[in-house]
Amino acid sequence: MRAMKAFSVGVVIVSALVATPVLAAQCGNTSAGFEAWVGAFKQEAAGRGVSSSVLDRAFSNVTYNKPTISADRGQHSFKLSFDQFMQKRGGQAIITRGKAMKKNNAALFANIERAYGVPAGPLLAIWGMETGFGGFLGNQHTLSAVATLSYDCRRSDYFTEQLYAALKLVGSGSLSTTAKGAAHGEIGQTQFLPVNVVRYGVDFDRDGRIDLVGSRADALASTANFLVGHGWQRGAGYQQGQTNFAAIQGWNAASVYQQAIAYIGKAIDGQ
Repeated sequence: MRAMKAFSVGVVIVSALVATPVLAAQCGNTSAGFEAWVGAFKQEAAGRGVSSSVLDRAFSNVTYNKPTISADRGQHSFKLSFDQFMQKRGGQAIITRGKAMKKNNAALFANIERAYGVPAGPLLAIWGMETGFGGFLGNQHTLSAVATLSYDCRRSDYFTEQLYAALKLVGSGSLSTTAKGAAHGEIGQTQFLPVNVVRYGVDFDRDGRIDLVGSRADALASTANFLVGHGWQRGAGYQQGQTNFAAIQGWNAASVYQQAIAYIGKAIDGQ
């Protein structure tokens, strides 16, 4: 199987749209100002070229998402020791099941490694830790989650970029306005934020669309493409101190998470 081109539609436009800081739409730390913020944001987005039809569709079901705020304030697992983190995330179970998944999907992983130079281990580690190998993709309304974090003052600039990317995906038909995912707006089996869907999404199963929810081929190849985009070098090691560990660091900022990907990946790959 031949990997298709990475999904790059709108990357330039997204970058242009977020180049200027949002000035009129004022952030807030409670739900009180959210509706006013939505109105101001929609005006700004329209001024930056987002069509009114996309904005109306995208925001038709958007509400202030309290579970997203709770999740954003409560990421305590990243403060655990490595052993505690592995126990909390079920690291050994991921290794055991990951080995079986590697065997049962051998052709897919061989094709992905041929295309991107990324072996099965780290991909399975990410897949297992993010969604239990696609078992639970999240239950929060994606556009509400991203809009809420764009409004929230804590990381407004970062999630405003994600919101503009999500609008591009809505406009292209790649993101449903009713889509559900993780609490921070992550999408699919390995939990891509909207900007990363735009930048690294791959139609690996060649069905004409990028489906990170229903297609494990697309989800895993996109994950490999993400790692390549963050410096992954074919044939190099991915443990701490080795060349490709830096690409794993690009996946998640928490050092304990990075260590877990490397450890689980190595155990699955039998290295």
